[in-house]
Amino acid sequence: MKRFWLAIAFAISLAGPALAQTPTIGVSTVQGIPITAMSGNVAAATATATLAANSDARKITYICGFAATSGGATSAAVVNLTVTNVITGTQTYTYGANTGAGVPTAPLVVQFSPCLPATGPSTTIVVSMPSLGAGNTNASVNAWGFQR
Repeated sequence: MKRFWLAIAFAISLAGPALAQTPTIGVSTVQGIPITAMSGNVAAATATATLAANSDARKITYICGFAATSGGATSAAVVNLTVTNVITGTQTYTYGANTGAGVPTAPLVVQFSPCLPATGPSTTIVVSMPSLGAGNTNASVNAWGFQR
């Protein structure tokens, strides 16, 4: 019996340490270089987040998701937020602002799985939300993806 446990211990020692399968942060051969874009806070203006094109003509930009937030407006408003330059065509999402300046509106968070590629190499992907109207003091759009 002792010989059995010694054989098991020896086999385990040869196997080496177990390593978790975690994605690489930064440059990854599978996903690529992570990128983000933010509109910053805008008031009664268009909020735009642009995932930059890579200067390498062989690399393609991908969008994996975006989030839109706002703080309401003097009057309720509904706009069409768009994601342009993706291979599937322009994506359109309806988003509204609550009545009342500074009254928070529920965020719109969209994740693409799989991530969507741009229409070609060296092409930006643009997420744009039109102005939510008078009295809208806070609105923003954030996008994330990678280049490969």
